[in-house]
Amino acid sequence: MKVDLTHSTYDIATLPESVLLKYLGGKGLASYLLYSLNPEGVDPLSPDNCLIFATGPVTNSLIWGSSRYGVYTKSPQTGFYSESYAGGKVPEAMDSTGFDAIVFTGKNRHPAVIVIEPEGVEFHDAADIWGMDTYETENTVNETFGKGATKSGAVVIGPAGENLVRFAVIENDYWRSAGRTGVGTVMGSKNLKAIVFKGNKKRPLFDEKRVRTFSKELAAESKNNPVVQAYKKMGTPMMVESVNKIKAFPTRYWSEGFFDKWKNISAEALHNQCNVQPRACAKCFIACGRMTMVQNGRHAGLKIEGPEYETIFAFGGLCMIDGIEEIAYLNDICDRLGMDTISAGNLCGFTIEAAKRKKIDFRIEYGDVDAIAGLLKKIATRQGIGDVLARGIIHAAQTWNMEDMAVHVKGLELPGYDPRVLKGSGLAFATADRGACHLRATFHNPEIKGMIAPEIIKGKAELLIDFEDRLTLMDTFILCRFYRDMYPWERLGEMVEMTTGLKQDKASLRKRAADISTLIRWFNIREGLKPEDDNLPKRFYKEMLKTGHSIKKQELQTMLQDYYNLRGWHKNGFPEIVPNVP
Repeated sequence: MKVDLTHSTYDIATLPESVLLKYLGGKGLASYLLYSLNPEGVDPLSPDNCLIFATGPVTNSLIWGSSRYGVYTKSPQTGFYSESYAGGKVPEAMDSTGFDAIVFTGKNRHPAVIVIEPEGVEFHDAADIWGMDTYETENTVNETFGKGATKSGAVVIGPAGENLVRFAVIENDYWRSAGRTGVGTVMGSKNLKAIVFKGNKKRPLFDEKRVRTFSKELAAESKNNPVVQAYKKMGTPMMVESVNKIKAFPTRYWSEGFFDKWKNISAEALHNQCNVQPRACAKCFIACGRMTMVQNGRHAGLKIEGPEYETIFAFGGLCMIDGIEEIAYLNDICDRLGMDTISAGNLCGFTIEAAKRKKIDFRIEYGDVDAIAGLLKKIATRQGIGDVLARGIIHAAQTWNMEDMAVHVKGLELPGYDPRVLKGSGLAFATADRGACHLRATFHNPEIKGMIAPEIIKGKAELLIDFEDRLTLMDTFILCRFYRDMYPWERLGEMVEMTTGLKQDKASLRKRAADISTLIRWFNIREGLKPEDDNLPKRFYKEMLKTGHSIKKQELQTMLQDYYNLRGWHKNGFPEIVPNVP
């Protein structure tokens, strides 16, 4: 479905079989649409920048980990390819509209709510909800527009998206966020406050009986899986301990790799000091979510799903806040305002350093929760110093003459794994299409677990590509990352066949994934990517951690050349052949 917001019209198009065969759905299909429909060099906040929502071939089926949707656009944060994913129950409502992808172009004249149904699109005025936080917005639009369908749900933006903060998120199911690269900003630039999806369509599967058996067997086999049990018991906050123990936990805005008060912000602290219940998306037996109620103190009664590891690192490590309830409080502010917590925490830490170095006249200190909370609100409303930060790390660093201090790749702030310790993660950050990303390959996982030694350079690129290609395929299905160990190549091949009828061996699957990666690489080159953009922050090459961990520029260059060579690209990182996409 193509929705023209400028003219309040829509068109339902049938895609050629050849396109569906090559790109399958999800990330593959959306990347094809973005490459073919987006004008070259378009401003990310221009009405001409496409905003694409997609589900995958397994969405709304019995496949475990399948309740996910993806959002794709050109990022206002980086200027390059943007992808972001979220779970919950809304992905199934999105899929029940009957469309593999929904492409928004143009811009509403006034704030609007769009309702997508199998029969078409309704356009509604949203003046009365413009300015609402994400929770209020979701409640209001679901109550107003969500009735009368088998499945329904909404995606929304908060004040940060309305005010075009460059790292605004799209939220659903209250606490689920399509979080990174500013997809909520693009939604805000189109005066699109909320989208309600409703319908009763069911995606046909090639062999539904086999899917049912496959899912039943996986659930039985995984019941006692230690990884499943760990996530169900402690969720992602369990990473606080493991990353601190290897001294890769970014602390004091990337100047240290260990937080001496990590136990105060660990999974144990969260579970001991709050009332926590495991919470799952639809079609999930892992239940990694932490439904948290703060029990005591000034935030008693605060209810949130989280905080996740990345939020804990961003505020607990980078900003040195040593209370888990306070991190939950800052998480709640970001969720209500609709801001990415990784970027927000990084920028707060950067601001603290700027104040300490007398680059700005602003009162803020490490561990000062109230000053950080106030700064988050200034960012969302673009008041004073908040307006500088709302434009992103590159702009703030240039404005304050702190470019050598700023930590980002391609304009996207780093997640919670220090590449001076985890060198393969450094390669993953440098090469990821959307900037510093830990999720496209989750390469911290094999390094922390000892599958490959963190300090080794040789062989890193080969293993990274194997992870990257397999997870690209998972994003084409749009499967949850936490099922990665349960879905090796052979199972993904089986999944392709039982859902689509297409028989694929491992070599064919790898080529399919590599073709998608090459297409996205060309999208970025078209939008101005240069060889030097595949890099790490300058200060990492100069500053050694107290533990002696470091990464040399030559080490990254060696891994990069291995990576390009294995991808079949030129030594400058450019692929051989420009894709022939109509």
